[in-house]
Amino acid sequence: MDTYKVILYLNNSLLVICALIGLIRYKFFKNTEKWYVYYIIFLFLIEAVVKLCFYIFGIKDVNFVFPFYVAGELLLLGILYIRKLHMSVYWYIPVAILASFFFIDSDITNDVKKVISNIVVICFAGYALLTEIKSIKINDRFMLADSFIFLYYALSVFLFFLLRQLSDLGTEEATMIWSINNILSSVLYLAIIYTFLKLKK
Repeated sequence: MDTYKVILYLNNSLLVICALIGLIRYKFFKNTEKWYVYYIIFLFLIEAVVKLCFYIFGIKDVNFVFPFYVAGELLLLGILYIRKLHMSVYWYIPVAILASFFFIDSDITNDVKKVISNIVVICFAGYALLTEIKSIKINDRFMLADSFIFLYYALSVFLFFLLRQLSDLGTEEATMIWSINNILSSVLYLAIIYTFLKLKK
């Protein structure tokens, strides 16, 4: 088994563990914090659909899942941070319009849609972190998770631009870069698992 598959299986295992812990400890979450669980459950369901397409139904082209993934991820994290930051309900409108745009516009590649979504998430997460740091008393139970959400999505954008610039990369080099992305998401899952486990009512 090559390194890429090992990292991928580790990543998927951590996602499953994270989803299970989120469900088990759901009662410890405040209303806004429950959106972290919804986000993880959504990622798990998307990954499950992709695996079913590959291994059960024999569908090799799963690009039809991508708009649901990008739009759903943006919507869930957008709602999470709008509620967490006590922003105006009118902020839901541009987030919903942008998420809908990912389904409508087929001229933009899936990678570009993902980058646009990531940049919006980076802005929300970065603003949340700045707000938490500027507060007189830092007592945010999800500050670690927010930090790693910001880091993961920022580095994912960087990796995307790296792949675009190095268009002549061979399969081995491209696989290495995607392995780095999977390692980053594994670290994000670990941070969220730790956050979930240390929560108290």
